[in-house]
Amino acid sequence: MRLVPTASQTVGPYFFIGMGHLCTRSAPAPAKEVTVHGQVLDANRAPVPDAVLELWFADPSGQYASRADASGRPCGFARIATDAEGRFSFTTCMPGPVPFDCECMQAPHIGVLFFARGLLRHLLTRMYFPGERTNAADPLLQSLSEDRRATLVARNTSASGKNLEWNIVLQGENETVFFAW
Repeated sequence: MRLVPTASQTVGPYFFIGMGHLCTRSAPAPAKEVTVHGQVLDANRAPVPDAVLELWFADPSGQYASRADASGRPCGFARIATDAEGRFSFTTCMPGPVPFDCECMQAPHIGVLFFARGLLRHLLTRMYFPGERTNAADPLLQSLSEDRRATLVARNTSASGKNLEWNIVLQGENETVFFAW
């Protein structure tokens, strides 16, 4: 008797049902609140619907929380589903810089795990904030060429800096930088 391996399964589909309680929109009183919107695009610049972005971020003082807020949502964590046009949007507080090692800090950023149909393993990337002076010293950003670095930095879409655009391009020209894990 010959055993045949079970076929691999792709990730998805995703539905917003059951994810609402994980979507975070809390900003402590003096914190700067920012809204990020964008679109997930494939190699042909077609939108990628029905994907999920899992966001991890520090609070304004640069601390990662290990507790839930009053509503039971994990602090510094959210899951956002894309719509039929691959669009996503979220509002959160501006994270602070976090330690890299004893000698340097990482610029404020949001860690992003990306899940979609057709991916057997999620993708890992980051979104950085435009105009942050600490971007120039961030070890991860500085390890990339300037054109590749630009795929990780959001773009201001308002004079106040409270509205940002950041698109995720999965392949091809201007492909978002993804990291091995």
